[in-house]
Amino acid sequence: MPPARSAYVHIPFCSHRCGYCNFTLVAGRDDLVPAFLEALAGELAQTLGEPQTVDTIFLGGGTPTHLSPQSLEQLLQLLSQWLKLEPDGEYSCEANPLDCTAQRLDLLRGYGVNRISLGGQSFNDAKLLRLERDHRGRQLAEVLGRCHENFPRVALDLIFASPGETLAEWQADLASALASPVSHLSTYGLTIERGSAFYGRSLRRELHELAAELQLEMYEHTIDELTARGWEHYEVSNFARPGERCRHNEAYWLGNPWLAFGPGAASFEHSADAQTFTRRVNHRSTTTYIRKHRHGEPLVSESEQLSREDFVRERFVFGLRRLDGVDLAELNRWWGGSVRNLFEPYLSRYIERKWLVQTGDIICLTRAGLVISDGLWPDLLRGA
Repeated sequence: MPPARSAYVHIPFCSHRCGYCNFTLVAGRDDLVPAFLEALAGELAQTLGEPQTVDTIFLGGGTPTHLSPQSLEQLLQLLSQWLKLEPDGEYSCEANPLDCTAQRLDLLRGYGVNRISLGGQSFNDAKLLRLERDHRGRQLAEVLGRCHENFPRVALDLIFASPGETLAEWQADLASALASPVSHLSTYGLTIERGSAFYGRSLRRELHELAAELQLEMYEHTIDELTARGWEHYEVSNFARPGERCRHNEAYWLGNPWLAFGPGAASFEHSADAQTFTRRVNHRSTTTYIRKHRHGEPLVSESEQLSREDFVRERFVFGLRRLDGVDLAELNRWWGGSVRNLFEPYLSRYIERKWLVQTGDIICLTRAGLVISDGLWPDLLRGA
């Protein structure tokens, strides 16, 4: 197996935590940034030993662009020492619209970032307030134009099915995105997760998830509208203009190994002989991550050795998220024989119910399977 060719770096800082968010981050603790950068430098040196050449880099969070220009430059300098991007590589950075000042965008571009991913979520001011975002629709539209001037690829995240949202409001949001210069859209139905402020409010019945039927209408409108305009629906939640897929995320879905650094970051490795598969997760708490570094203690909090069966099951399920589907012949090579029986009786059942379709060795989600796909994964991962 080749070494990992993708690297994820988690930047755990935000100005505030939005109501729907349960990610690994700290808000209002910019005093921790210098110590975090010191710990990250230590992790890169200890993990890599020498600079690593990669095809993709993804800076996520948190909000990488929340860092001050001085700290952002320190981060980018550090990463340029340890992660060497191939000339045709993809270098993505998540960004908050209000952070996209000329100084920060110049820094990102100067250090080789060539794909900016904006957490815009909506162009609707009332919806943005409900989601507890700090920007407004007009500002998002302006920033998208500014990013387009600075980077060859601009991606946008949008949320649908926010509390009280109507189908017409979501249609307007999508129309605004299509009128902007973005080349990639990630659209997520709002889920109220344990650990988020919205979760507590839902328990107190202060807010409610939209009816499943309305959420389905929103999702199907997204698929129909974007594909009618020539966009590729290439993953359950992701759409791209031709040639604009996110290469970094595809590495995850294809089961390729990747490096990961920072609090809560999860890496995935294959042994050189493809006999062992290991997932490692760093301590999620930023303060714990920093303290462990200072004391010379391991930054990894969880290490899981996957069996070959676990790996093949995960590769199958993540591969099915891609609308290109899964090649059973390739999966057979990983398994060392016919893999089909591993997923029975569910595989035949799902094909019979027209949730999956098989053409030759390729198995894909159907339109009917796409809208219920989250309900299919547990059985395929667990088996009979």
